[in-house]
Amino acid sequence: MYTRTNRLNKDTRLITFNKDPMPNAYSSVEVKFGRTVVYCTVSLSSDVPEFASKVNKGWLSAEYSMLPASTGSRKKRDGIKQDGRGVEISRLIGRSLRASVDLYKMNGYSIIIDCDVIVADGGTRTAAISGGFCALKLAVNRMIKEGLISENPILFSLASISAGKVSSEIMVDLDYIEDSSAEVDFNIVMNDRSEYIEIQGSAEKGIMKRDEFNALLDYSENALKTIFKFQNDFFASV
Repeated sequence: MYTRTNRLNKDTRLITFNKDPMPNAYSSVEVKFGRTVVYCTVSLSSDVPEFASKVNKGWLSAEYSMLPASTGSRKKRDGIKQDGRGVEISRLIGRSLRASVDLYKMNGYSIIIDCDVIVADGGTRTAAISGGFCALKLAVNRMIKEGLISENPILFSLASISAGKVSSEIMVDLDYIEDSSAEVDFNIVMNDRSEYIEIQGSAEKGIMKRDEFNALLDYSENALKTIFKFQNDFFASV
């Protein structure tokens, strides 16, 4: 039986955002969810996919990868063929972040967000989305300052949190020990208007009742409000 002792079930780990860990990137953010560390870097390109350029809009995509020493045992590098988990998470990050922008206001430009996991201790994809949004907003601010675009394409702030059922208890922001033993595992993506962008959930070792799911959403929404505050504090400091 697992019991969380270092924080309440509804609380996040310590979350921080730091600017410019990668000075050669167009913009970059280091995000930490407890021991989990992800570098989110933005590259800007005028190479827009044909399907987007035909309708006069820009594009945004994301790639996710874990460094070999980010986990307890060495993770093999992604070669020419990326592993299925990495592809699925890359698509999740890309879909989520695209929801936060008006691509028509980015006509002529593609933004590529690389999310590289430096240390993995649970919640890497949710940290990548939360940090990826910060890197995206920094990039958009720079594009406006440099005269590349005339209007701000960002529609709302975006963040993500993991949640689950561990030892029959609902918890948010699961670390590795909690995630690896969870009966049910969820990833929630939401904007700062309390609107859902995506909900991913699966039964890992058990099932979830409706009242438990409602509690999970309540915990997640409150945790995301905390993350939005951390994001706002970060933007106010840069």
